[in-house]
Amino acid sequence: MKKRFTDEQIIAMIKEPEAGEKTADVCRRHGISSATFYKYKSKYGGMEPSDALFGAA
Repeated sequence: MKKRFTDEQIIAMIKEPEAGEKTADVCRRHGISSATFYKYKSKYGGMEPSDALFGAA
């Protein structure tokens, strides 16, 4: 199955609300549901883009 986003893109995406942007706006811009956003956040939360090189936990 082909992934739509790379791990680095997902990590950058979940950091956008930390910079003051609304989660709904991030989801709309990237074309994902809020459920997908929070699933990504639970999997990749706390990671830096450089951590993705070694695989997601």
